[in-house]
Amino acid sequence: MHGQGQSDGPIVPRKRPNNVRPLGTAEGVEGEGPAEGKPSQQNAPRMQSRTSVSSALDRIRRAARENKGLRFTSLLHHVYGMRSLMEAFGLLKREASAGVDKVTWREYRKGVLGRLSSLMDRLKRGGYRAKPVRRVYIPKADGRQRPLGVPALEDKLVQLSAVRVLNAIYEEDFLGFSYGFRPGRSQHDALDALAVGIERKRVNWVLDADIRGFFDAISHEWLVKFLEHRIADQRVIRLIQKWLNAGVLEDGERYRTEVGTPQGGSISPLLANIYLHYAFDLWANQWRQRYAQGDVIIVRYADDFVVGFQSKVDAERFLEELRDRLAKFGLELHPDKTRLIEFGRYAATNRRQRGEAKPETFDFLGLTHICGTDRRGRFQLVRRTMRKRLRAKLKEVSATLKRRRHEAVDRVGRWLGSVVTGHARYYGVPTNYQSLAEFRREALRLWRRALSTRSQRGRVSWDRLNRLARRFVPPVRIYHPWPSERLCVTT
Repeated sequence: MHGQGQSDGPIVPRKRPNNVRPLGTAEGVEGEGPAEGKPSQQNAPRMQSRTSVSSALDRIRRAARENKGLRFTSLLHHVYGMRSLMEAFGLLKREASAGVDKVTWREYRKGVLGRLSSLMDRLKRGGYRAKPVRRVYIPKADGRQRPLGVPALEDKLVQLSAVRVLNAIYEEDFLGFSYGFRPGRSQHDALDALAVGIERKRVNWVLDADIRGFFDAISHEWLVKFLEHRIADQRVIRLIQKWLNAGVLEDGERYRTEVGTPQGGSISPLLANIYLHYAFDLWANQWRQRYAQGDVIIVRYADDFVVGFQSKVDAERFLEELRDRLAKFGLELHPDKTRLIEFGRYAATNRRQRGEAKPETFDFLGLTHICGTDRRGRFQLVRRTMRKRLRAKLKEVSATLKRRRHEAVDRVGRWLGSVVTGHARYYGVPTNYQSLAEFRREALRLWRRALSTRSQRGRVSWDRLNRLARRFVPPVRIYHPWPSERLCVTT
């Protein structure tokens, strides 16, 4: 497996024989050079130029592309190089919350060169220690709370530097139907791929799946095995293990984390993609090629994925075998969020002939997908804003307007305009005009209510509100092209 192309056998990394050496252009660059843990002096320059960082990542990327079985043995110096750390620091969010160290980006900026030099030295000699992440909770659309981890600033910085190096490798390995948290790929790319797949392939059944508590269920042992399939530099493996084992600080108590990776760190999305690349993606792709009797489409965004099938027999078999596959790696499908439904261009006709109700709908990345028709009566995939997402956002808008009702009208108007525009920039897909108009209309109604409570003069008239709306809140528009148009351009 190492030094050769990937086989069609079980997708589980194996240890590399000691007598096998990498071939080709990677020799002497990122291959089996110095012994593990003993990098040569030339591999740890004191300073890198911006060009040298970019060219080094290009060499890693090229080696990964040309040799899918290559294991990289000398990577850490790309992480701790001064230019790499400086660029990572520049990419951090300026206003992000502080971790347990209580250090913000602006505070760290004071004397940043000395701080980075110290950090580089600790990384180089193995003296770097990861701090526990600070646990916070953010509300979800369904009323529950999602736990997030806020790493210390230096941990965020090093993680981001490591992500840039690891992305150079894994972006050459990840499959095309994986979209979540990848450079150059967005949620709308995944939505486009799903829409085009449903409309152009013979899809009659859809598996809408979600992995229960995925980020909290990741096995550290399996994750390390997956990483070692490509990473032979044990210093990088130990660095990642430090982040995994740093634990969580909540209400002053520190908790060890033997499984899972806290959401919120720069490294977590990449580790999640690596885990699912081996646990799901490669297996699902092979299953599609080996066992499917009809068309199969797959679109995954993080731990949320949709699989479309031409045959119900294929769909039921895939779902049954998927449960066993995920269980092997400590994962399970969420029973309430995983459904197999009849869906596609013939679903409505087939169900009507059987005397059944309209096809069920499914949600993916904030949009409800519906079997509809165009003006000519032909099948058309209709997408609407998820009702719970729309209601949750309006509830948030209402609370903010109440809090800011005594501020200047112009200031609140500009804020509300930015909210309505931001909402439309995400949900403004073809066939969703009705939901966008409803959001704008309800947001304006909430603004009128807030304005009416500013004084004893009575309620604000609709004429005045409409004048304010024309000034501050842009009209509804569709921002995104039809999926088939954009997908053809991007691919």
